[in-house]
Amino acid sequence: MAADAHAPTASEYIVHHLQHLQNIKQKSIIDFSVINLDSIVVSATLGVLSLFVLWLAARKATSGVPGRFQAAVELLVEMVDNQAKANIHNAQSRKFIAPLALTVFVWIFMMNAMDMLPVDLLPVLWQGVQGDSHAYLRVVPTADLSTTLGLSSAVLILCFFYSIKIKGMGGWAHELVTAPFGTSKNPVFALILGVINLAMQIIEYVAKTVSHGMRLFGNMYAGELVFCLIALMGGAAAMSLSGVLLPLGHIIAGSIWAIFHILIITLQAFIFMMLTLIYLGQAHEAH
Repeated sequence: MAADAHAPTASEYIVHHLQHLQNIKQKSIIDFSVINLDSIVVSATLGVLSLFVLWLAARKATSGVPGRFQAAVELLVEMVDNQAKANIHNAQSRKFIAPLALTVFVWIFMMNAMDMLPVDLLPVLWQGVQGDSHAYLRVVPTADLSTTLGLSSAVLILCFFYSIKIKGMGGWAHELVTAPFGTSKNPVFALILGVINLAMQIIEYVAKTVSHGMRLFGNMYAGELVFCLIALMGGAAAMSLSGVLLPLGHIIAGSIWAIFHILIITLQAFIFMMLTLIYLGQAHEAH
């Protein structure tokens, strides 16, 4: 009875699992002083691991018959390279952008794949380390909006960089005030169109950046929430010795969602990579 009295409710369980390990307690929806330490540590660790895997593949590459690992990496590199060639027509730019796209795909896939771990595994281990049952830890960095918007903002900065590099500062500035509606020989109309064009360009950049990050965040956050709900079915089954359908449903639902989620984590990594290539390709093109 005492254990039942202190057992968290379903809503408390989910709220606990959706709380980040932070430097300070968040006091408002937008608070730039708050740092999600778990997202930073996990994403940095997986970033290093991703680079190590790619380095290992390059180091062990042979000209003979490739092994399974080398063949898989070669297929991945060829796929990314083909997409880079289709979107980036500047060969010099592709020397940096193609490896960047490959790194982005592998890194995001690794971060997404953290969602395949049992929901309570790492948080419970962290609670044991901390000695606190209320210790927080989230292990899916891409289910954190700060992470995904940070990634999309980095893509935006690269778009600015290549716009200036390819078109020059003057050419890019001219494009900002003349596209998409053009300009006019009349000074008054030219000024009005320039303001409208600049506003439209700003809206376009903001919309692309926000949607780029929100798409990845939304899908991974929803997947994490579904795993929490499925875990609740297992908890309810454990407390009900007479229940038969509930634990069976937990196993079936968990297995089906895990298999389906493998497609989601791969697809979301591919979509983010493709949008990165498309946006950088647009930065090379003149309106």
